[in-house]
Amino acid sequence: MSSRTARIAKNTLILYFRQILIMLVSLYTVRVALNILGAEDFGIYNVVGGVVIMFTFLNQAMTSATQRFLNFAMGNNDTEQARNVFSISFIIHSLIALIVVILAETIGLWLFYTLLNIPPDRHTAALVVYHLSVFTTVMNILSVPYRATIIAHEKMSFFAALSIAEVFLRLIVVILLSVILFDKLIVYAFLVSISGIVIFFVNKFYCNKTFATARFRYCQDKNLFRQLAEFSGWSIFGRFSSVGSSHGTNILINIFFGVAVNAAMGIATQVNSAVYSFVTNFQTAFRPQITKSYASKDYDYFMRLIFQSTKVSFFLLLFFVLPLYINAEFVLQLWLKNVPQYAVIFTQMMLLSSLEETIANLLLAAIQATGNIKKYQVIGSCFVFANLPLSLLFLLAGFSPVWVLIIKIGLNALALVWRISFLKENIDLPIIKFLLEVIAPIIIISSASALITTIIHGLFIAWTGLIVSCIVSTLSIVCLVYTIGLNTDEKNLLKKWTKTLILTKTKRQSIE
Repeated sequence: MSSRTARIAKNTLILYFRQILIMLVSLYTVRVALNILGAEDFGIYNVVGGVVIMFTFLNQAMTSATQRFLNFAMGNNDTEQARNVFSISFIIHSLIALIVVILAETIGLWLFYTLLNIPPDRHTAALVVYHLSVFTTVMNILSVPYRATIIAHEKMSFFAALSIAEVFLRLIVVILLSVILFDKLIVYAFLVSISGIVIFFVNKFYCNKTFATARFRYCQDKNLFRQLAEFSGWSIFGRFSSVGSSHGTNILINIFFGVAVNAAMGIATQVNSAVYSFVTNFQTAFRPQITKSYASKDYDYFMRLIFQSTKVSFFLLLFFVLPLYINAEFVLQLWLKNVPQYAVIFTQMMLLSSLEETIANLLLAAIQATGNIKKYQVIGSCFVFANLPLSLLFLLAGFSPVWVLIIKIGLNALALVWRISFLKENIDLPIIKFLLEVIAPIIIISSASALITTIIHGLFIAWTGLIVSCIVSTLSIVCLVYTIGLNTDEKNLLKKWTKTLILTKTKRQSIE
């Protein structure tokens, strides 16, 4: 097994261990927060925080640019360039933080006062939460260059440890709420802001001490500044469309249906994020290698990474999505006790949307690796952003809020088709081969395993149904993936990796 493959495998295992802990703690945290704050305050926190997040699309665009240029420089073994990228990106992120504050305290406040449907007796508390959310967002923005540096150097052990520490800080915050006598919603937002400060300084200290490239210096490389600005500028189209689609529709739901339905959407988002983060970890381990292989002109490895990572990402997510989709109602009742209306169907729709996105995300990583994103972002953003006006039309016509997510799923499919065609045009992605080796196995395996699991699940109820569906879905996916989903080279690689793990374990036992 090559050192690059071994590194990816190691980093993936580290990130998976991280995510298991994060998921368990996060799900418990949401349950406690919902019970302590109540559905109304929980909904207020989600919708008010969503208004602030709408203005972070500038930062999200720069995040992609920073990671892409750092990975590209490291792929060329250019340490000096990597340091310049960090310094320039930190300056730009500082400017972005200032812009976000200005937008949030002007346009954001206008949205807060004119559009949000907040109960009058909670208006003051919601306003305090809004300002604290702005501050927390600023700290997250300033942390991006440091996180990008950690990921670019593939130091996933520290990345995992810090993420675990962050989620435990959130748990401590929620536990403290139970003994707080002051307004719990305000205290919750304040303590979350404090945790953001702590995480920022830990990131900064570690990077300054560990990486020479993460020490800020004044850089006058105007060409690099222009490249970063141009790349991030076109990325803004994509990020703005994504933010407008998610948080814009969240505001529409608030206007048409109130904070109770926002709470249901917030719960669905938390569940989906916890599940999807498993595959995000896998993709995080792959992304640096995709950009570095393109930078070093190792195009065979670059193309192989696109095929393998896209396919495996989908199957890894399917392991979690299928049993959760089938048992969504039982799981939410077990978790929350009092399940808000629409929470079940929202969760199911968001899980389906995530299956689409897991195919698209690594294709986007390949597009970003080339640096040629202008045409892609202009057209692709239109597909994603169309969710907002279409959702408005459907809600005005009296349709259920579920249609917001149905429309999103349809538009995601169109955006995926566009990404595949764009890669064909720019890196000569073999579309027929991609359809036969990636898309076709995905459709066949997911359909067959869903049918088998649904039929058998129908014979049982409650805990028995959950356990049986988890076992059946896992076995069916594993068998189908091995027989249909993997080609000969991938099967040989899997056998080699398994053999290496067994030999390593045996050697350790013999030493002991």
